[in-house]
Amino acid sequence: MILQNQNDTIVAIATPAGVGAISVIRLSGKGSFVATDSIFMGRVKIAEAASHTIHYGKIIDENENLIDDVLVSVFRNPHSYTGEDSVEISAHGNQFISKKIIELLLKSDVRIAEPGEFTKRAFLNGKLDLAQAEAVVEVINARTDASLRGARNQLDGMLSKKIHELRTQLIDTSSLVELELDFAEEDVEFVAHDKLLLMIANIISEIDKLLETYTFGRVIRDGVNVALVGIPNVGKSSLLNYILKESRAIVSEIPGTTRDVIREEVSINGILFRLFDTAGIRSTKNEIEIEGVLRSREAVKNADVVLFINDVQQKISKELREELLQITSAEKIITVLNKVDLENILEKEVDIYISALTGYGINNLFAKLREKVLGGNSYTEQSAIVSNSRHYENLKKARQELQNANNAVKQKLSGEYISVDLRNAENSLGEIIGEVTSDDILNNIFSRFCIGK
Repeated sequence: MILQNQNDTIVAIATPAGVGAISVIRLSGKGSFVATDSIFMGRVKIAEAASHTIHYGKIIDENENLIDDVLVSVFRNPHSYTGEDSVEISAHGNQFISKKIIELLLKSDVRIAEPGEFTKRAFLNGKLDLAQAEAVVEVINARTDASLRGARNQLDGMLSKKIHELRTQLIDTSSLVELELDFAEEDVEFVAHDKLLLMIANIISEIDKLLETYTFGRVIRDGVNVALVGIPNVGKSSLLNYILKESRAIVSEIPGTTRDVIREEVSINGILFRLFDTAGIRSTKNEIEIEGVLRSREAVKNADVVLFINDVQQKISKELREELLQITSAEKIITVLNKVDLENILEKEVDIYISALTGYGINNLFAKLREKVLGGNSYTEQSAIVSNSRHYENLKKARQELQNANNAVKQKLSGEYISVDLRNAENSLGEIIGEVTSDDILNNIFSRFCIGK
């Protein structure tokens, strides 16, 4: 059984913790209306109310003490988020009031919802497929316009539709192969080997197109870690302040001003960049600076991109560059020459020239950052994009199984071998949208949700 207590009526606060204008308590399950009526006093009984209607009334306890004035929204199955009878109680945004209402509801054969259980029920009741259910979390966690649009398109079924199309093609193909097995003694051929190879190749090609979007998808979903690295006084903190348009980091001519890693986030052209302003990496006997340098090296190790910052008044630090190459790969490094407003210098080893004082070259730096993390990809978040590692791994499995089927056809192996490979590929695609699932997969996915969603 996928969900042990699927028939229970569940309740949870659907709004964030804290004080606010309203707090929404959500119920779902066959007992939602009866439970609400046990504490609600209004002009109509909720159990008799029409779906998609809102009713004003009061919440009272067992002694008829007034708890709060509320609005109750009614959603009858199957026309609700979960596909079950559901109620949403909008009360004043006081945690004590919300807690009191839930305590009263728990006396009416209602239990607290598990993390993600409302969305899990929506999946189990066919309101969402598994990829769409996972997109709910992405919508909630979106930090930029691009990440929101990408998550919204997945929630609307753009990726699911593509996976469904590929899986349908596979089912049609494997059905023909399996049909031949039923007529093996008559030596009947329902699909020519050349046509079968072409069909497999076409599906592999479509999977490859999806796999190629993964880097882009991860970038718009998770953002990019960027370490600002250089010897002291090359302008790392000045660059951070210019990008943020505020004095976030202390700027001084005294070496070693930055002694810890400063972390800030900024959206640049729809992509979330996490900027790590590091302490100048150098030899020092100061214990605090030593710790700062250690943290700087760790930031470089974990960075997707490293801005190796130099200035026109100091030679490019070849020693630091060599040290960086021991921590990270050369492909991640963008060499930046700062303070070009002071001198006009051309360096062969420099990728971008900037002035953190005047803003010269900053737009070129932004373009270089985007190019570094996305390469030459021209995808948009309005396409079917793969951003979830689970989806990516299942697509890779499906591709490998299709390659196995391709080899089996070329080797003229029996249809049993080809059929097994095709069915395995179908199952891998089916796991993405939830056509093929296990309890472990579902529990792992929905445990990441917040309670109330």
